[in-house]
Amino acid sequence: MRLGSSSWSWQLSRAMRLALRWCRLRKAGRGGGRLSELWSYSKLLLRSLFSNSLSDSDTLLDCAFEPVYWIVDNVTRWFGVVFVCLVVLLTSSVVIIVYLFVLPTILTTYPVHWIAWHLCCGHWLLLLVVFHYYKATTTSPGHPPKEKRDVPSVSICKKCITPKPPRTHHCSICSVCVLKMDHHCPWLNNCVGHLNHRYFFSFCLYMTLGCIYCSISSRDLFLEAYDAIETSFQTPPPPHHSQEESVSQKCIIFLWVLTSSVAVALGGLTLWHARLIGRGETSVERHINRKEARRLREQGKVFRNPYHHGRLNNWKLFFGVETKSHWITRVLLPSSHPPSGDGILWDHTFSRSDLLAI
Repeated sequence: MRLGSSSWSWQLSRAMRLALRWCRLRKAGRGGGRLSELWSYSKLLLRSLFSNSLSDSDTLLDCAFEPVYWIVDNVTRWFGVVFVCLVVLLTSSVVIIVYLFVLPTILTTYPVHWIAWHLCCGHWLLLLVVFHYYKATTTSPGHPPKEKRDVPSVSICKKCITPKPPRTHHCSICSVCVLKMDHHCPWLNNCVGHLNHRYFFSFCLYMTLGCIYCSISSRDLFLEAYDAIETSFQTPPPPHHSQEESVSQKCIIFLWVLTSSVAVALGGLTLWHARLIGRGETSVERHINRKEARRLREQGKVFRNPYHHGRLNNWKLFFGVETKSHWITRVLLPSSHPPSGDGILWDHTFSRSDLLAI
């Protein structure tokens, strides 16, 4: 850092001295050849401050959009807290409405076996949603170690100026490299990486199932509430329409619309991530692998993902399943077990030399 700052100061002072000498020569009206030489050297010195042999159109475009990237990253970072509060608020409102309006109807009108089913299924989904969301937001995604110098790396991070292990990428929002980075999730206010990827996907999965469960369970109540709200706007309004009934009906409509919308939107995201997990990819690697496959296809070769171990094995590695009982204790029940591997060394199914010609 000292060498860079002193070099910068020397170049700046040199440019100022050249400017003063140029002004003196121009005022004196002599030394035309010397003046042209100083002018050419000044332009070369100025270009050396921002241009080099690696500069191209992509570099210039990145530099031009750097202020836009900075604004987006900072807005996303600060709005992450708002999004987390919004998730907690909406989830709490759904739980409160279910306990106040849906559950009493189930307990008073449903048979005993259906009551037991709703109590067990509903509270099981609620427990898994709360557990995995808490773990996804509070668990660090994992970062490359800084104290070890023998860490295997495939490149150097341009922002951190540190070696990057395989599957590691830099998050511009968190300003740090993340092991097996999938993406930065504003709804978690956290990166999704090696240590919390399972928590993120499990939250999406069980939140989708929970929304589907609430939407189906409250369907009849929603239809009744919708018909009651429509008749309340008649002239004259129907009798025996109290304020409490109106509030409960609006809450039921809010519950059904919210859970149905989240089930559709979050369900699509969950299916997308399930497809990536089955392929042994992350969201970042998906884009990289598509470009690499296109490049190799033009050369008459086939690209194979080195981290793809078969669909079933990919799911086992993702959930950390080692025995059959782990599908229950580690997938269907809350579990804080660490993921497979340390996020630095990865098992390869084959090397780059195994690319086959078409």
